[in-house]
Order: sequence, then structure tokens, then C-alpha cells
Amino acid sequence: MTFPDVTPELKAAMPGLRGRLLANQSLAELTWFRVGGPAQVLFTPADEDDLAYFLSHLSNDLAVHVVGVGSNLIVRDGGIPGVVIRLGPRGFGETGSEGDVVSAGAAALDKRVAETAAAANIGGLEFYSGIPGTVGGALRMNAGANGAETRDVLIEAVGIGRDGKRHTFGNADMKFVYRSSGVDPSIIFTSARFRGTITAPDAIRARMSEVQTHRETAQPIREKTGGSTFRNPPGHSAWQLIDAAGCRGLRVGGAQVSEMHCNFLINTGAATGHDIEILGETVRARVKENSGIELHWEIKRIGIEPS
Repeated sequence: MTFPDVTPELKAAMPGLRGRLLANQSLAELTWFRVGGPAQVLFTPADEDDLAYFLSHLSNDLAVHVVGVGSNLIVRDGGIPGVVIRLGPRGFGETGSEGDVVSAGAAALDKRVAETAAAANIGGLEFYSGIPGTVGGALRMNAGANGAETRDVLIEAVGIGRDGKRHTFGNADMKFVYRSSGVDPSIIFTSARFRGTITAPDAIRARMSEVQTHRETAQPIREKTGGSTFRNPPGHSAWQLIDAAGCRGLRVGGAQVSEMHCNFLINTGAATGHDIEILGETVRARVKENSGIELHWEIKRIGIEPS
């Protein structure tokens, strides 16, 4: 599918823009599943000021979506109308530490946050070494693993609104709940600060090693996957409900429920976004029928089906 090219009008309306605008840019290579159609416009801002400038000059008629490294994302095969914003490591990927505080741009990998903390003998952020996403996604989804989550360590986050204005959110302002935050979805997070505890280096490295070993032995991390597919219902593990419903190894087209971990869907090589989403919906239906429990997607799904 090809969308009308609106980049000439955008460039004309924003002569001071320094970032990169691309029309009808494929998103498949930007997601871990390696599926999906194009973005009508893909914008990579140069830095926070460039992002603010872009948003302040952008027509409200164009929808805006944000993607990180695409580790928790299904892009539908028809692509995404409007603008997709991708914060890059240059301008948004820096990390640093001072005392027991780690600062990070929204494009910094969660794993890099853990490494930056470890290098400064800051404990409490080791769980980030087991999350295959970026800081921006962690803020939006209250990302967590191995018994800890973002709300346990966040001091504050900074984001840009659709009007181009800069906002700062304290931990309470984020309105964190399980795998979600209550901040207006139009806010694009640009950076954050986290607090840990000064800890013996050996203890930090041992904990990070435990986290990594758990990932490698329990999750299909070398497959084309999107991480945990469904949120754990209260008092239950999603993978156990999926397994009990007989869905381990279930296939739709080129998509399959992982044999290794039932809450992971994988692209076996030729899956479409439609295959993966239909497989997920099939799993949800079978779990509901078997247990009466409704699973809710943790993976974000954006875009449209082909006409």
C-alpha cells in the first residue's frame, strides 16, 4: 500500500526542521517481528528541540504514532497513515549517572540503563537488563521484569506534548498501573531519571547475570518475536492459561505460539502482521473458552489492514 506523499508540504511548513522526513517508509525492518506495512511519514527528529518544533507546526489532521526499537509492537500490513516518530540514539540515546541517579534519553535501550547503573555501582536497576526495549517504552508501559518495574525506580520523566510544549512528570504524575501509565497518550517521552541504591559491584553483576540467564533459558530471544504477548491477569500467569488451553505450538500462517514460552508469539519466517494478530486473537478466544479468563494484549498493535 502507498499513501499520498505529504512530505513536501511538511518541509515547506517547517523550514527550520533539522530531522529526517521519509515518505512511505517500510516499518517491517524496524520491528522485532519483521512484519508490517509502511508509515505514510517517518520522522526522526535531531533532538528534543527539533521534536518540539515539528509537533508545534504539525497539523492536527495528521495522526501521530511513536515507535522505539519495535520490540513490543505489531505493525499491521496496511501500514500507518499519518506520522510515525522514531527517536534515534543520536539526540535521545545518551545515559549518565550521578550519585545514585541514572539519567537516560528515551531512545536508550533499557539494557544500557542497567549497564550505566552497574558501572556506577548503582543497584536496583538490574531488571532493565532483561527488557528488550527503550526507556520511552518503559515509561509508557511501566515496563518490568523479575519482580521489579519502572514505577519502583523512576524519579521523573520529560515529554513533549502535541503542541510542542515540554512537560515534566514526577513518579506520581505518571499514574502507573500494571504495564501501563496514565499520562496523556499524545505526550512523547524524551528522557527520564531513575534512582537506585549504591551497591557492591559483585552483587549487581550477579543479579544481572541471573536476569540474563533467565531470559536465555526461558524465552525465545533468538526468534522473531515481540516479547510477552499478553498481560498476566490478576492471580494468574498468562503462559499457564495459554498452555492449559492447548495453544502451545499453535500456528496461523507463518505465526506460531512459542514452544519454549507460551506467552511469546514468533514469526517462523513468512508471517504477516495479520497472521500474528489473528493467532493472538485465537489464543485469547481459546483461553476465554477454557478458563473464563480474558487475556489483554501487552503488545501494542498499530496501523490498518490492507483494503
